[in-house]
Amino acid sequence: MAHAIQLAELGRYTTAPNPCVGCVLVQGERVIGTGYHRRAGEPHAERLALAAAEAAGENPARSTAYVTLEPCCHHGRTPPCTDALIAAAVRRVVVAMPDPNPLVAGRGIAQLRHAGIAVTVGVLDRAAQLLNLGFCKRMTSGMPFVKCKLAASLDGRTALASGESCWITGEAARRDVQRWRARSAAIMTGVGTVLIDNPALTVRINPETGIELTDLHQWPQPLRVITDSQLRTPPTAQLLHLPGKTLIATGADVNNERAAALIAAGAELFACELNTDGRIELTALVRELATRGCNEVLLETGATLAGAAMQAGLIDELIIYLAPHLLGDSGRGLFTLLGIDRMNQRIELEWQDVRQVGNDLRLTLRPINAA
Repeated sequence: MAHAIQLAELGRYTTAPNPCVGCVLVQGERVIGTGYHRRAGEPHAERLALAAAEAAGENPARSTAYVTLEPCCHHGRTPPCTDALIAAAVRRVVVAMPDPNPLVAGRGIAQLRHAGIAVTVGVLDRAAQLLNLGFCKRMTSGMPFVKCKLAASLDGRTALASGESCWITGEAARRDVQRWRARSAAIMTGVGTVLIDNPALTVRINPETGIELTDLHQWPQPLRVITDSQLRTPPTAQLLHLPGKTLIATGADVNNERAAALIAAGAELFACELNTDGRIELTALVRELATRGCNEVLLETGATLAGAAMQAGLIDELIIYLAPHLLGDSGRGLFTLLGIDRMNQRIELEWQDVRQVGNDLRLTLRPINAA
């Protein structure tokens, strides 16, 4: 199963909106076939492992299949994997975790058992869940897994008072961020960040090879999402003129000349409800991204949007790059958090990981009340 999980990890950047899945076929003490799901619309891990066994001259009958996720039993863009396993006459299937997709959700396991195949469930299930946090959350709650990436000085400042922030962290940390972008279906920022930094929000490095892309079309670009209640995004913003799509969530009129200019520049406008403060209703927007098949959303923004997302309970994980320098008291902070007047109102976090990336530290934390 550990081997199957390693295989599944190879599809980390390419399978969305499908989950990462790996499969290992074993006969006696020998591995006779392996496979992993590469991308949506292509064969699933189980079928690839069976094909690999047959290509090697092996007969998968009476073998044991180790698979990281319950085999599918429904017709999507590919046929059911349960049918393939039954037709191959495998003796046993070991499943790391049930599939949370309502179209499967135990039915695949039941179908295999009905066909006389022994099924064991729950082997390295936690490791399998970590492979597909976004997929699992979207299937069970209708919401994506939201990561918030921030870079700060040692004294917790994300920019100078003027807004200048290039560059707080070193080259190694910035390259590391490219991996988070590549595995995300969408990158969200606020219009304030667009106006101040004019960011690209693109994947510029192949995350599998570490080689810089000579053409941004060489890698699928995440959906870029801007929260812009008053439609202040300039049509000249560079992210509107780069490969990939840009979605602007707004509460403003989407039928005026400014909206037309943004649409002409390549943006898609999404009329989103506003909260009582006149800002984008973030929960509704994030839910909309889930309906578009987004498993993981990366929040790259300033203190206002980051704070609003945190207080709305939308952030599942924080990734903070901490640089070894000081920007002083007048610098901008990590989060704008309103209404915290007493210690018992603080937002508590738990450590997930701390490691050095170049000359910076990468801190990974999760809100204790996160999904």
